Amino acid sequence: MKGQKARSGAGIHPYFEGGQLPLVKRLPTKRGFTNIFKKQYSLVNLGKLNIFKPGSVVDRDKLLQAGLIKSAKKPVKILSMGELNQALIVKADKFSTAAKRKIEAAGGRVKEAGSATKAS
Repeated sequence: MKGQKARSGAGIHPYFEGGQLPLVKRLPTKRGFTNIFKKQYSLVNLGKLNIFKPGSVVDRDKLLQAGLIKSAKKPVKILSMGELNQALIVKADKFSTAAKRKIEAAGGRVKEAGSATKAS
């Protein structure tokens, strides 16, 4: 057999389509997929909670009024970035382990609301 396959070297690659632009080049470059079931959280760093008065209850509504979260529809997660200087009762849907430890070390309490979100 004469021609391209008869020559020495690597030959044609598996996605070669006879000179036509291959399918893999015609498709968009973004690869992978987006998980449509992924839960999106409103994230709040622990250091930002120092704006509340000591002993007060901090929940989704208070965080929204203070401008720390943008929407009350998403569940709230408290992260441990920063230090908490006062005892607070913090109600949120989720906490990082370090954030729980820091809140309790400051004399506060943690109340995890679970996966229930506020209906609008």
